[in-house]
Amino acid sequence: MEAIDMEYYLISTEHLTDSLWFRDEEDFKIGMNHVAATVWVTGVSVLAFVLMTNHVHFVLACIRSAAEQFISQFKLRYSLYFQKKYGEKEFLRRNKVDIRRVGLERESLERSIAYVIMNPVAANIVLNASGYPWSSAASLFNVNPKRGRKLQEVSVREKRRVLRTALPLNGDWILGDDGYILPNCYVCVSEVETLFRSPSRLQYFLSTSSKARLTLERRADSLPAFRDHVLLSAADDLCRTLFQKESREMLSEVEVSELLRQLKRRLNADVAQLSRALGIQYERATRLLDSV
Repeated sequence: MEAIDMEYYLISTEHLTDSLWFRDEEDFKIGMNHVAATVWVTGVSVLAFVLMTNHVHFVLACIRSAAEQFISQFKLRYSLYFQKKYGEKEFLRRNKVDIRRVGLERESLERSIAYVIMNPVAANIVLNASGYPWSSAASLFNVNPKRGRKLQEVSVREKRRVLRTALPLNGDWILGDDGYILPNCYVCVSEVETLFRSPSRLQYFLSTSSKARLTLERRADSLPAFRDHVLLSAADDLCRTLFQKESREMLSEVEVSELLRQLKRRLNADVAQLSRALGIQYERATRLLDSV
């Protein structure tokens, strides 16, 4: 489906404050494959997307009902995987979705795309949008795309194991060496590159996006923070090494307080990230960090 002469929509899910959509790299890879599968089923045109640990964004070219169908299907597919892995039912049912029509006036479409793919930079996860693997950013103006195999070359058993779907997806799509279908197979890369016209113009919109303003507020010498799933893994390790406990649920209030301080010091994590990654209410995390 061509992205030209279509309606455009920015889809955003509500930021979860005390839980995560994606808790480790496997979750992200499954999420990426579910994006591809949902594109195949709904037939929408994807201009940009990003999977963050506690929310997702998409820019689609389609009619409103198709945009609604897309995000509903994606949430449903990922929820089934999440429930099977973590045992949490209806995890995303309460996660609200905002769908906004994007016009073409005042370069609104370019700004919406930039807003989406700049999310990881604004979150201080990476220095450049193209360095974040769970989005469409690296597909744009990329002369060295990732390598992999066409789906038609992958066995049915392997496809079901890796992709977690039995759908007859496009055989020409590429399953990357990292275990997920490459976004450039289903994202409207040529249309987006035509929209921006050049890498420098894309960079201009990235650097002037609302998300970029958040990065300017940080000190010039600040380094990207550790990603949420890395922090979560470190928390589990500290439970065993510092407290000789097998899980965070076994920690006392004093031990949780010390765990938060250790993670803040060792991984440069702020209260918002600690709350989000560890599933602790923000107010409680703040109180525990301030306790003596």
